[in-house]
Amino acid sequence: MTTEKTRTVAADTSNPLGTLANLWPYMWPSDRFDLKMRVVWASIFLLISKFVLILVPYFFKWATDALNGKLDVPGLLPSFMLGAVVLVIFYNVTRIAQVGLNQLRDALFASVGQHAVRQLAYKTFVHMHRLSLRFHLERKTGGLSRIIERGTKGIETIVRFTILNSVPTLIEFVLTAAIFWWTYGFSYLAVTAFTVWAYIWFTIRASDWRITIRRSMNESDTDANTKAIDSLLNFETVKYFGNEEMEAKRFDASMARYEKSATQVWTSLGWLNFGQGVIFGVGTAIVMVMSALAVQRGDQTIGDFVFVNAMLMQLSIPLNFIGFVYREIRQGLTDIEDMFNLLEVEAEVLDRPDAKPLAIAQGAIEFKDVHFHYDPDRPILKGISFTVPAGKTVAVVGPSGAGKSTISRLLYRFYDVQQGSITIDGQDVRDVTQKSLRAAIGMVPQDTVLFNDTIAYNIRYGRPDASNADIEQATDVAQIRSFIEALPAGFNTMVGERGLKLSGGEKQRVAIARTVLKAPPILILDEATSALDTTTEQEIQAALDVVSKNRTTLVIAHRLSTVVNADEIIVLKGGEIAERGSHAALLDQNGLYASMWNRQWEAIQAEEHLRQVRESDELGVIVRRPPAS
Repeated sequence: MTTEKTRTVAADTSNPLGTLANLWPYMWPSDRFDLKMRVVWASIFLLISKFVLILVPYFFKWATDALNGKLDVPGLLPSFMLGAVVLVIFYNVTRIAQVGLNQLRDALFASVGQHAVRQLAYKTFVHMHRLSLRFHLERKTGGLSRIIERGTKGIETIVRFTILNSVPTLIEFVLTAAIFWWTYGFSYLAVTAFTVWAYIWFTIRASDWRITIRRSMNESDTDANTKAIDSLLNFETVKYFGNEEMEAKRFDASMARYEKSATQVWTSLGWLNFGQGVIFGVGTAIVMVMSALAVQRGDQTIGDFVFVNAMLMQLSIPLNFIGFVYREIRQGLTDIEDMFNLLEVEAEVLDRPDAKPLAIAQGAIEFKDVHFHYDPDRPILKGISFTVPAGKTVAVVGPSGAGKSTISRLLYRFYDVQQGSITIDGQDVRDVTQKSLRAAIGMVPQDTVLFNDTIAYNIRYGRPDASNADIEQATDVAQIRSFIEALPAGFNTMVGERGLKLSGGEKQRVAIARTVLKAPPILILDEATSALDTTTEQEIQAALDVVSKNRTTLVIAHRLSTVVNADEIIVLKGGEIAERGSHAALLDQNGLYASMWNRQWEAIQAEEHLRQVRESDELGVIVRRPPAS
C-alpha cells in the first residue's frame, strides 16, 4: 500500500528565487492573455517611473544653482526652463508624475497578484480533498484553516513585493551608481556601493534571525486557533463536564506563548530598523562630507551638494523598503512553508492512468480474500471473502473492533487493500475512477454531519441539480416532509453547525433523503440507527427498508434487530468471518451471533420494561393528583 509522504523541504526558505520560479506560472498565466498584458504594461510604467524619478534631484540641483546664480547647463534645458521658479515647478511636476506612474503600475498589477492568490488557494483546497481519510483523521481542522489563511496572504506578499518593489529598487540603484560614477568619480560610487552592501547584508542577517522567532509565533498562533475551534466544535461536551475554565486555561497557555513570541518579533524589528538607520546614516555622512569639501575647493557647486544629498535620500526610500520587502518575502515564505508542505503531500489513493468509469450493470459486490491494516503491526481484515448479490441485502455484524466500518471505507476506496480485491460487477474498484465509484454508492452513516446551511441545501447535496419537486419527493420517502413543512422557515430552516439544531433522528432522516435524491444503485448503511432510541430506530428503519428495496445494500450494524430481514448476515470477529447465514440459521447455530442477539434482546426487554414503569408512574401521579380548588 502506498503511503502519504511529505518532502523534507517543500518551501526552500533559503532559496527565494526557487520559490519565485514556482510562483511564476501564476504571475504569468498561460491561459490569460489579458493578465500577461497587464504584466507587460506594469513593467513599462515601472521603467518610465524610474527614469522620471532620476530627473527629480536634477531639477532640484538646477533650481538651487539658478537661485545661487551658478546655473550652467547649456544645451540640456530649453531657454524657457532656465528660471529658478520654472525649475522648481518642474521639480514638483516630476515628483507628482513619478507617484502617478507608480500607482498606475500597482493598479495594473493588482489583478495579476490576486489571480495568483486565488489559483494557489484553489489548488490547495482541491488538493486537500484529494488526500486520504487517513491524512484528515491525523490533522486538525483549525490548524489546516490557519495554514491556508496565512499561506494565501504570504503568496500575495511574495508576488506583490518581488515584482513591484525588488526590481524597481535594483533599477534605481544601478541608475544612481552610474550617475555618481560618471559625474563625481569612482570614490562616490565605492562609498555608495559599500553602504548599500552593508545595509543589505545587515538586513538579511537580522531578518534571518527574526524568521526563527516568527516561526515560533506562527506555531503558537496555529496551536491557539486549533484549541479554540476544537473547543467550540465540542461546545456541548465542555458544558457537560463543566470544563470551561480548563479550556480557557489551555487556550490562554497557547496565547501566552504567542504573546512572548510576538513581543520578540516587534522588539527585534526595532533593533533591525535602528541598525539600518546607523549604516545608511554613516554612508550618507561620508558622501556629503566628500561633496562639502569639493564645494569648498570649488570643484562642485551648492547644487551638486544638494543633488548628492537628494539622490541618497531618494535611494534611502527604496533601500529601506527593500529591507521591508526582504523581511516580508522571508516571512511570506515562512507563512507558506506549511502550505507548500501540504501541496507536496502525495495522495494515498490515486486513479490509475488507464482508469475507466465504473459501468454498473447489476451492482453485485464481491470481496475476495481481502487483507487490510492501518498499521502493519495491527491487521484489521484477515482474508475475508463474501458477495453481495445484485438487489440483495447483506449485513456485517460483530463486536467493536472487528473491522465492520473498515469494509465500507474500503468499498468507497478511502483506502486500498494490501491483498485481495473488491469488485463491483466484476470490475476491481482500483481500476475505475474514484468519482464514478463514489457516484454509484450511497451512504447513510451513523454520525450524520450536516453543513451549516438550510435543510434544502443539505438534501440537495445528494444531487446539486435536483429540482424542488425532487427534494420534496425524497423527503416523502424519508418520512420527514411533514416535519420540515411544519417549521417556520420550512425547507429554508438553518440546521446549525454540524446540524446541531436537529435531533439525531431528524438528522438521520435528512441523510436518508439526501441519499434517496442521489438514487445510487448501491447503498451502504453504516450503523445508521445505532445512536438512536428504540422508537426512533424503528421509524428510521422503516424508511431505510423503503430506500434499500431493489438496491444492492451492505448494512454495517451494531443493533442486530435492524438486520433480521437481511438476505445474509456475516459475523466478523478479529478481522475474520466467524459465522454467516440468515438470522434464523445463525440463531440455530447457537454461536457468537446467538450470544450477541440474546444480550441485546435482554437489553431491549429491560429498556421496554423501564419505559412501561415510567409511564405507569406518570399515570399514577396524574390519577392521584388532587382536584384543583
